[in-house]
Amino acid sequence: MLPGHSRGRGPSALPAQLPTSPCRYRGFILLITFLIYTCYHMSRKPISVVKSRLHHNCSEMIQPIGDTHRLNDTTWCNWAPFDQSNYKELLGAVDNAFLVAYAIGMFISGIFGERLPLRYYLTAGMLLSGLFTSLFGLGYFWNIHALWYFVLIQICNGLVQTTGWPSVVTCVGNWFGKGKRGLIMGIWNSHTSMGNILGSLIAGVWVDEQWGLSFVVPGIITAVMGLVTFFFLIEYPEDVDCSPPQHHGELEENVDNAEDPGNGPHSNRENGLESAVTLSKEPSAQPAAISFFGALWIPGVVEFSLCLLFAKLVSYTFLYWLPLYIFNVVHFTAKESGDLSTLFDVGGIAGGILAGLISDYTNGRATTCCVMLILAAPTMFLYNYVGQSGISISIVMLLTCGALVNGPYALITTAVSADLGTHKSLKGNAKALSTVTAIIDGTGSIGAALGPLLAGLISPTGWNNVFYMLITADILACLLLCRLVYKEILGWRSSLSRDRGSSVALTHAR
Repeated sequence: MLPGHSRGRGPSALPAQLPTSPCRYRGFILLITFLIYTCYHMSRKPISVVKSRLHHNCSEMIQPIGDTHRLNDTTWCNWAPFDQSNYKELLGAVDNAFLVAYAIGMFISGIFGERLPLRYYLTAGMLLSGLFTSLFGLGYFWNIHALWYFVLIQICNGLVQTTGWPSVVTCVGNWFGKGKRGLIMGIWNSHTSMGNILGSLIAGVWVDEQWGLSFVVPGIITAVMGLVTFFFLIEYPEDVDCSPPQHHGELEENVDNAEDPGNGPHSNRENGLESAVTLSKEPSAQPAAISFFGALWIPGVVEFSLCLLFAKLVSYTFLYWLPLYIFNVVHFTAKESGDLSTLFDVGGIAGGILAGLISDYTNGRATTCCVMLILAAPTMFLYNYVGQSGISISIVMLLTCGALVNGPYALITTAVSADLGTHKSLKGNAKALSTVTAIIDGTGSIGAALGPLLAGLISPTGWNNVFYMLITADILACLLLCRLVYKEILGWRSSLSRDRGSSVALTHAR
């Protein structure tokens, strides 16, 4: 590794150097951060596939000779303590141990991400995540049946996984400006769905035989990727003598000018933000990291954070419960249910790219999210009622649901977070990027914890009620964006009026 240091960012050594073309560097940053977060999500997915193996009906299996269970016991093949009648609540507790820890840790993680070298921070997070993911699977080989063990491992894993998202979004935001950020990040954000797909497929290989390997193998892959991160990740364009990107465009000024700058709440927010963020006028000095409450003053952070809470509630309920839903309703095997559930994530890839492309073309992040959320509600209703009537219909409905549910989620956690973290009101201080990303995703992670918990509590009353809960959350997410959608519409009208005025002036001049 070549010696050196980040410009004004402390004495961290630079990673191994690559060819000196800025385009190659940017492409490489997209690739390595894509692989990093693919591994993070890959290590989260196995639990949803293994659930159907931890508890299922054993009556169709041959009970081994010498087994101590009764002959008519239909739970002899299950893994204690999940062999009890309250297994759904116990599995929900394991899910929420991870998700609650993740939600709490995310608010803290962004603060550390602004103040520590991202390369070291990500490396440590990936190594620890690989360790705890593997330890969950080793419970199978060590014959551990204590609920506290699995809950404790999930808490630790949830905490260390918070190192991932703020860091990779910050790194990508450092390299790419606002111009085509929605499309670029929409494509890049497919790592979430790709990780879910790989996690499902890898877990499915061993779920029916040795389910412990469903966790150990992704854990090892994640740890290896952590070492790759340590040697090759480049945090800032300036570290390799590349020019930093342009973060702000013309539309943002049009949208802000559509409101009265002297009287509206938007102006008050920016005044509060200016007092919260300090930027030295000395060229050699570095801007101070923004505070947690200072980041909340950035216009749009609160609305998008609360919207993501409900959007992520829906997405993570599908993430953790869809294989079990398919297993119970369609009566596929555990492997078949896990494989079929990957179609939801395939649709999510297309939805994220489509949302990014549309939002770039229309310059309307909030409007794009709102329209997709409106369409998602009836689609989820139809999937529950007709999606299981045939394999072809099920495939189409899963792809459509995945696109509409994950599209807004992907757009908010990537392009929107990067836009707000480099908002023009920060006056060039990009130090807010990790904190803003952590606030938005941390708030969303509260919904991610609530969704699977509610699904575990509601599912004994019927899967219909679970889908009604998801549709309600989807509608609430849409309503929270109404003010921002209205603001974007005003911006479009202002831009059209100015264009028409320019055309008329040009005609008279001729």
